[in-house]
Amino acid sequence: RQKHAKKNMGFYKHNFHFREPFQVLLDGTFCQAALRNKIQIREQLPGYLDGATQLCTTRCVLKELESLGKALYGAKLIAQRFQVRKCSHHKDPVSGSACLLSMIEEGNPHHFFIATQDQDLANKVKKKAGVPLLFIIQNTMVLDKPSPRSLAFVQKLQTNQLVPEYQKQNIVKLKEREGLAKQEGEQRRKRKRAGGPNPLSCLKKKKKKTQEGQEPSAEKKKRRKRKRNR
Repeated sequence: RQKHAKKNMGFYKHNFHFREPFQVLLDGTFCQAALRNKIQIREQLPGYLDGATQLCTTRCVLKELESLGKALYGAKLIAQRFQVRKCSHHKDPVSGSACLLSMIEEGNPHHFFIATQDQDLANKVKKKAGVPLLFIIQNTMVLDKPSPRSLAFVQKLQTNQLVPEYQKQNIVKLKEREGLAKQEGEQRRKRKRAGGPNPLSCLKKKKKKTQEGQEPSAEKKKRRKRKRNR
């Protein structure tokens, strides 16, 4: 289990630039499963992910737990200990699953992990590239393997089919700063100048030689005629 987690973490670190401390967004279902299976999330998760972690949630998740009453009172107490990340639903709260999905929109720029037992939410997370998924099986936490969407995204990046436009502009700017763009332009010009002779110019030179060769023979004929006339 630890070996698989290390391999999956290497995939996200290398291809999606995940760095410590890892930010893990938890919903009420994950907190409830941890309570039921007596899992100490704060103590066990850093060792499993092999790095420092920041456990966090959203106000929508906390309000959802409050609305569910005594059945999830213990999960609410656990979630209240985590850092609260700002979401866009401050005035109009939404369900916990909808809120967590909104936090990973636009390519998951904040590099969130999603920790949930909600199967519907998990399936939606798998449709987004670069979002690690955590869940609990029996009494252990498990980091899911990269989704097919994440694997396909990385494969396209490796074949240079998905190079973001801003990265292209940054590459051009860096080349201009270092003077590489000028050097490349000079090299291209030098290559053009180093070409062979123009075949048309060679043909013209041959014609001139034939004309020059005909002129002396004509002069000799004229001299012979003059001598005969004398």
